[in-house]
Amino acid sequence: MIHQWKRALLEGASGVFECGGRKKPEIDEEQVKELHAKIGELAVANSFLERKLKLWGGK
Repeated sequence: MIHQWKRALLEGASGVFECGGRKKPEIDEEQVKELHAKIGELAVANSFLERKLKLWGGK
């Protein structure tokens, strides 16, 4: 396993020090939309549960 790591390092180490630095990550717009929708759903659920907790004498 160490030999595999060493080989991977030797093959890819030059790319670390090239001009331009890191590659920009590819953004999957569809996945971003899905995640934003999920965040919205969770925010609504959290708000609902927070209101219900207050009715039961919670914080």
